[in-house]
Amino acid sequence: MTDHATPNLPSRDFEATLRFYGALGFSVSWRDEGWMILERDGLTLEFFPRPKLDPLTSWFSCCLRLNDLDGFYTLCKATGIPESGVGQPRLHPPKIEDWGGRIGALVDPDGTVLRLIQN
Repeated sequence: MTDHATPNLPSRDFEATLRFYGALGFSVSWRDEGWMILERDGLTLEFFPRPKLDPLTSWFSCCLRLNDLDGFYTLCKATGIPESGVGQPRLHPPKIEDWGGRIGALVDPDGTVLRLIQN
């Protein structure tokens, strides 16, 4: 295995987290009462329980570097996640940043910001 990193993100409820990310193509590779690992096409997200997390004040975030940003974004929209400036979950459309890269964002039901970055 090559070196890699995986984000450790909060979940107020593992079942709700699995339903949300499962609709985006993630599946469980490990789960017990204290940890859950979800994987999709080389992406790995690890979750720990945080039942009292307030999604409106959450500061958790990570980056998903994607070969097909547009395809993943389209999938997110197809599941019914709205493009909005407020609320959870929500999407922010990809745009070209000043430095030249394309970035969008997905905010999950627990308030975690996943930056969607085109490789």
